Amino acid sequence: MAEYGADPAGGLDESVTTPVPENAAAARDAVMRLLTSQFCGLVGEGLAADVVVADALLVTSELVTNAVRHGGGLTGFAAELTDEGLRLSVADASPDPPIDQDAETSAVGRIGGYGWALVRRLAKQVSVTVHPGGKRIVALIPLT
Repeated sequence: MAEYGADPAGGLDESVTTPVPENAAAARDAVMRLLTSQFCGLVGEGLAADVVVADALLVTSELVTNAVRHGGGLTGFAAELTDEGLRLSVADASPDPPIDQDAETSAVGRIGGYGWALVRRLAKQVSVTVHPGGKRIVALIPLT
């Protein structure tokens, strides 16, 4: 498992010294390294595999970007391969849950607001856990 940072509420190994990714690009790089080093059969194996990798990277980008933009900053990040797929865990400093946006509630001309819907659509499971000092979102992305 690639883990980054330490969450004050626990959950991540506090002995890990690798820093929290600075941005979504760094988080995507970590996920790509994990996929290529531990699941080589997926990366570069045709269109279906490319779509799965793209979905995993999109979910990574959305979760990290939302933590930075709306969650008071990224406080923890972990990515691991399981029998069910790629499990991403993203922690931020806000206890506020993600906001569901739809066409009726979005302001006319508003840019953005669709990332959480994408995460929920692409992930097999998504959970939001509030803890002292923020929240953790865990998303499981199938790799098949």
